[in-house]
Amino acid sequence: MTTQHLSGKVALIQGGSRGIGAAIVKRLAAEGAAVAFTYVSSTAKAEDLQNSIISAGGKALAIKADSADAVAIRNAVNATVETFGRLDILVNNAGVLAVAPLEDFKLEDFDQTLAINVRSVFIATQEAARHMTEGGRIINIGSTNAERMPFAGGGPYAMSKSALVGLTKGLARDLGPRGITVNNVQPGPVDTDMNPASGDFADSPVGRYGNVEEIASFVAYLAGPEAGYITGASLTIDGGFGA
Repeated sequence: MTTQHLSGKVALIQGGSRGIGAAIVKRLAAEGAAVAFTYVSSTAKAEDLQNSIISAGGKALAIKADSADAVAIRNAVNATVETFGRLDILVNNAGVLAVAPLEDFKLEDFDQTLAINVRSVFIATQEAARHMTEGGRIINIGSTNAERMPFAGGGPYAMSKSALVGLTKGLARDLGPRGITVNNVQPGPVDTDMNPASGDFADSPVGRYGNVEEIASFVAYLAGPEAGYITGASLTIDGGFGA
């Protein structure tokens, strides 16, 4: 049985309808938090997730919001506060992966990578910080590819995840005096729709892909009361993939 470490807390997860994001939503709800989460196109999955949490006695709110749209991001933060009365935890999980040979990489894909993987993190954090008080938690979902890019065509993706390392450090300086921590979780290969375990990237010392629950448990720890002295950190959870 999951301990209710987050009872009374309110969380917003950017990109929470499937994969790692959905696992984070479920875990934070299981630990007692009221959870709002954004989605773009997976309406049925988002509604099912919201309803399953409510049916289990929790509080949940699915918000349709494109993380490439600054207004939509700000509105999602404000809708969370209006619905649940506060905001304690922000998880920036929305992300895209575009891979192509350098000569063929489309500029619009490059721009979208930056807009969703980096710009949305800044916008959501800026807006969330207006509402957070001491004990607030901001957790970015980066990637082990910030440190190791093992295949061609992924340069812009690796760059976007490397950018989160520096952004996390800077935001930790900005918000530390207010008692708000900012950290960056860097998963390695995790079995999701975007990167199924039937793929080619399980050459880690443990010899397998991670599962979404393992990432969610790490996020839940950083969101909880015992992680108050961790900030500005990029923490890798990749089975040794980058070793």
